[in-house]
This record gives sequence, C-alpha cells and structure tokens, in this order.
Amino acid sequence: GLPLKTKTNLHLLVCLCQGLRALRRTTGGRRGSGLTGQDANGVPLRRSKRGWMWNQFFLLEEYTGSDLQYVGKLHSDSDRGDGSVKYVLTGEGAGTLFKIDEKSGDIHATKRLDREEKAFYILHAKAVNRFTNEALEGESEFIIKIHDINDNEPRFTKDPYMARVPEMSDIGTSVIQVTAIDADDATYGNSAKVVYSILEGQPYFSVDPETGLIKTALPGMDREVKENYQVVIQAKDMAGQMGGLSGTTTVSITLSDVNDNPPRFTKTLYEFRVPESIELGSAVGVIRAMDVDIGQNAEMDYRIIGSDGPGMFEITTNRSTQEGVILLRKPLDYERKRQYSLRVQVENVHINPRFYSKGPFRDEATIKIIVEDVDEPPVFERASYVMEVKEDAPKNTAIGSVSASDPDDKNSLVRYTIDRRTDMDRVFNIHAGNGSVFILRELDREENAWHNITVIATEFTNPRQISRVPVYVRVLDVNDNPPTFANNYETFVCENAKANQVIRTVGATDPDAPLGGHRFFFSLAQEAAGKANFSVRDNKNNTASILTRRNSYSTLQKSVYHVPVVISDGEFPMQSSTSTLTIRVCTCDREGNMKACNAEALTARAGLSTGALVAILLCVIILLMIVVLFAALRRQRKKEPLIISKEDVRDNVVSYNDEGGGEEDTQAFDIGTLRNPEAIEDSKQRRDIVPEAFYPPIRRPVLPPTRDNNGDVRDFINQRLQDNDSDPTAPPYDSLATYAYEGNGSVAESLSSLESVTTESDQDYNYLSEWGPRFKKLADLYGGDDSDRDS
Repeated sequence: GLPLKTKTNLHLLVCLCQGLRALRRTTGGRRGSGLTGQDANGVPLRRSKRGWMWNQFFLLEEYTGSDLQYVGKLHSDSDRGDGSVKYVLTGEGAGTLFKIDEKSGDIHATKRLDREEKAFYILHAKAVNRFTNEALEGESEFIIKIHDINDNEPRFTKDPYMARVPEMSDIGTSVIQVTAIDADDATYGNSAKVVYSILEGQPYFSVDPETGLIKTALPGMDREVKENYQVVIQAKDMAGQMGGLSGTTTVSITLSDVNDNPPRFTKTLYEFRVPESIELGSAVGVIRAMDVDIGQNAEMDYRIIGSDGPGMFEITTNRSTQEGVILLRKPLDYERKRQYSLRVQVENVHINPRFYSKGPFRDEATIKIIVEDVDEPPVFERASYVMEVKEDAPKNTAIGSVSASDPDDKNSLVRYTIDRRTDMDRVFNIHAGNGSVFILRELDREENAWHNITVIATEFTNPRQISRVPVYVRVLDVNDNPPTFANNYETFVCENAKANQVIRTVGATDPDAPLGGHRFFFSLAQEAAGKANFSVRDNKNNTASILTRRNSYSTLQKSVYHVPVVISDGEFPMQSSTSTLTIRVCTCDREGNMKACNAEALTARAGLSTGALVAILLCVIILLMIVVLFAALRRQRKKEPLIISKEDVRDNVVSYNDEGGGEEDTQAFDIGTLRNPEAIEDSKQRRDIVPEAFYPPIRRPVLPPTRDNNGDVRDFINQRLQDNDSDPTAPPYDSLATYAYEGNGSVAESLSSLESVTTESDQDYNYLSEWGPRFKKLADLYGGDDSDRDS
C-alpha cells in the first residue's frame, strides 16, 4: 500500500544493508584462519588472509533524485583512518559514470542509467599507499548490476496481423498467434511478464492470455453473411496488474469460403427460339445456376438428363462464367419437328462431406426449344450429277436431268437455269420446268473430254432462294480421227545400201481413245507400189519398218525420195490417212556411216533444225559484240598520263625534239604559218597527248601586222600564251612547243617559254655566290656578266 517512491527508497535501503552484511562477513573472514582440508597429495590447505572483500553492488535504473546516486563503499583493513590509503577505481564507466572518493571509498553514479542499454558494469578496485603508491591490496573485480524498473511497454512483432480461418469453423479453432515483447528484465519482478486480452472482436474470437493464441469463439460464422473481422489485442506487463504498461495491435481476420451452399437455378423453365437454318455447332441458348460460394467451391457441371430429341443437343460448361451453353448437334427441320424439351441438371464439382446434411448439392430445370420456320432454298435430290454424251450426238440431244424441290410447307415450284459463268461458250441448256439438260452444238472429245457446269434452282415465289448443284458432263469417244505419223520423220539412205535393208522405223498416233487401245496398220500407198524404191513392213506392234528395194542409189540420179505410207486404225468406222516419209541419198562408208550429203541431209542427220542453227548463230554474233565492246572500253581506259612521275618533267624540246637553225631553217617549221595565223585550223590539236576537248577553245581576234615584220608573230604567240594560261583544261605542258621556232639571229628572237614568261632581272644568277661553297661552281658558270657568257 506504499507509494512507488517509498518502495524504491526501501529497496535501496535493503541493498545497502546487504552490502554492510557482506563487508562484515568479509572482515570476519579475514581475521579467521585455519585448515580447511587437504589436496590430492595430502598437503594441508590453508585459507589466505584477505584484507578486503565486497559482494556485487546493485543500482536502480532511471534514478531521478537530485543528489548523486550512492552505489556502495570500498574499505580495506589496512585503512587506519589517517588518510594514508588511496582507493583507485578502473573499468567500465570508471571516472565518467562512476566516481569513487579516494579517501573514503564511497562510489556514486553520476548519470541516469538505462538497464535496456546496459544491464551491468564490470569494474576493478585496488587500495594503494597515498605517499609511496605501494599496493596495500591486490586489484579485485566487482560488478555493478542495474536493477530493472518497469519503464518499457510491451510491443507486438507485427501491426497489423493478417489471418484467415474457414467459415463454419468449430469453437476453439486456432486462427493466429500474436506475440508481444517487453524490453524490461524478465528475471526480476513482473516488469516483463505480459498478459494478453481482447479489446475488440467479441463474441466472435477469444485470445489466450498467456500465449496470445487467437481462437474462434462463436459457431456457424458464415462468410456469405460477414466475411471480414477486425480484432484488437492488448498486451499488458506486470502480469496484467494495475499500473502496468500496455500495447495493442490489430488482427484482420477473413473467413475463407467452404462449399456449404448448393447451386440453384433462377428459373425452373427456360425457353429458347431458334431458326431451323441455324448451323451445326452453334449455341442455341445459355443458362446459369447461382452459387453464393466463390472460387472452386462455386464450380459446377451441367448435363442433360432427359430429352425428346436424343442426340440433337448437348450442353457444355463455360469455366470462366460457370454458364451452361446448349449447342446444336443435328440439323433442325421445322417441317419435321417444331419443338424440343430438355431436362438439365447442375451439380457442384467439389463437394465438402461436412455439409452433406444440408441436402443434395445439385438442382434441375426444364428447357424448351422452339424451332422457327425459315424460307429455305430448293433442295436437289443429289449432291452432284454425272452425265454422258457421245461426241457425235446432234444438237438439242438430251443428256440427262436434275431435280430439286422446295422443303417448305408451301412447296413452291422450282425454276432451273445454267450458270453461264461455268458455260461461257453456251454448249448446254436446261429446261426451266423439268430440269432436262441438252446440248446446243456438237461436241468434240479431243477438244474437251469433260465439261463442268453448275445448275441453279430458284423458287418461283421467292427468286432470292437459290440452290446450286455441279453437273459433270463426260464426252464419250467416237472414232472420228485418222492416225498419223507420231513425228515428222526424215531419214537418209546410203548410196551403197543393200536391198531389204531397214533404214527407219516409224510409229503413229491417234487422238481418239478406244476402249481396247490403239491398233494401227501400215502399208505403202497404191499409187507408189508399182515403181517404189522402198517398201513398208508392218511390225504388228503399232510400228512399221522402211526397207530398201534395190542395192544402190545415186545422188546424181535422184537425191530425195518421198515415200507415201498409209496408216489405218482398227475401230469402227475405220479411219486412215497417208503420211509422207522424206528419204535423202547420202555418201556413206562401208559401215553405213554418213560421210557426205547435201546441206539438208546433214541437218537432218545431226538432228538440228533450221531454227536451232539460227539461234546458235545469233548467240555467236552477240558474244563477238560483247568482246569488241569490252576491248574498246579497255582501250579507252588506257590513256597516257600527263605526268608519269615527279622526275618525268616533259619540256617542249624534250618532248618534240624539234629544234631548227633559225628563220632560214624551213624544214623544221614554216614561218609562213606564224605570219598568217588566221590560216590555222580552228580545232588545232596538240600532238603530245590524246585530244580531249571538254571546253571549246577561246579564240581571240588577231591584231593586224605592223611594219615590223615580226610584230604579228610576237602578238600571236603572246595571245596563245595567255589563252593557254587561262584554259582550266590545259595540261601542264608548254604549248609553244607546237611552233618549234628557235634559232640564232632570228628577228623573232627565242620562242622558249622560260624566257617569254620572265624578265631580265629574273636571269640574274649573282645571288648563287651568297649560297655558300656548295654553289660556287654554279656561281662561276652563271654569275658572270653578259659579256663573259657571250664569249
């Protein structure tokens, strides 16, 4: 019943008393000595004297007093009270957290201490002589332990907690366990003893006060009624007593679904209307049963348990929507059956045995399907028709008929036509009333053995109702074509041929197709039988051999023979034709190999036609043209370079080697050309390079000659120099080399470009003497006066 402060002071007093009793026990123990036993060797053991001793000190945490908190006192038996003993304290917190009076040995705490930060401190103490610093007592270790007070409230490990529990769970079903942790000392008092209680969530849930395990407290909690619950749990220390500290947390509990509800149809009778023209596999209708459960507990299966049209319908389950889809499996016919009745059952897929008592987890409903009439197109008796007709049948011959009828109750009349897109040549026609098909013109099997047409049937009362059927017409063969040679046969005969020698085997072909296959007969035409040079032998296998009838033939006498061969077939009526075989006479060796023949015979022997020879000749010509074009391109690329290398500097004298002896030297150049520059050709080309005139030459008017005989030549040359210097396409050669006018004593003076583009001052070589000893020789040769050079 005392206040908290009073309790704390008493506790401190008890601690101090315990320390005094310990000191007393220590002092008494020091003065007493004696045998306490023997060791393993029988040597007597004696207790050593101890000058001082103390127990563990205790200190309250979070001290709030104004004075320093007293911890304890150190004392040595060597202390006579004269101040000669000095107490020294070292270790954790010594000098900062804990201070000792050097004379009295009293220890005080300088700061408030928190046990949750550090529960105890280990220190070392010794007593020394203050004047000599000699140790009076050996160093000893002691512990200052912080006594806990309830200054921390319990804290939950999570906030909030999330939990799930199945609906309809029994009372006491575990939901989740919560845990609160108190930072106070669990070994001392009840500061860390936590008790759990529920603040919100009754009467649905409860909590174990010691373990924090939450359980269900109410039976029959239904998820479909309420799904989520918020429960508030409190944790209080001091074993739940008044004055203890507490903490709270929230637990969000969700009821998970169980299959405790059966599926139920919303109606007992469903009715659907569908047209009779609906396609097979189409959905007739959709039904759905309701189940208040969710997830797999709401999954259901539909099935048909009764029907007056077996096999007409089936029902499947749409897993995403849990709907039953009714599908058509057989075609509907309004005229045959106008209504169907189905009995459908729905049942849960996953059933919980706990809830069998709630009744069957299935339901039933009736479905009525009404078939609606649709105006249907006419229906042919067959899916396709095959008709036959001989190719020699006359026009308007009937080859067959088709038949269609209206499936509706009104039984409308049907009109027949031919789809002209399948009979562009209008070979067939059909009777509009009875469907008889006939031909409009004669047929030829060899031209087209099959005809595929389409017949259209429409209702008279509703022309938009159309049906189509394919009709395949086969043209039967009649022997109306004679046989002919299989190829355009040509052969040759040697001049030295012997009688009855086979020179060629021929075959025949016939576009007709008799049932038993072809049988051809070969013979020599009667008009050639009397004077024939060759004979025909029927090999009885649809081939014939051509034989010689005499021993030798002469190209001088006749070089070409034409043998008429009569070919007939064995059908009725029999057909025959005469084909001609061309035989050329050629010179052969003894083995019968052709040596020489006319051009036509050679062509035939080689097996090359005139068209093939022409094609080969054209290919050769094209190849030659390509070669010529390639050579021209290569020649055009091989242009003479303007400058071959840096050392190959071509001067006009070097390039042309054209140097004369003055005006009298007319063999080198005609000075009359220079005196009449207007006579020069407008397109004068240079001789040292291949001409490439990309820009037209610039022609300037020539000044008239003066009284000075050489004035016109000088002006002409100056104009040509200026033209060439300003021409962007001119190569880096001196164009004056063209005129080659140079000589001693010429009134026109030198025509060299080295002098015509320089001045007298440019020819002063005295500066060479200033270049050093290496150029002394050049200075002696070129650095003298003009008189020296002339001499």
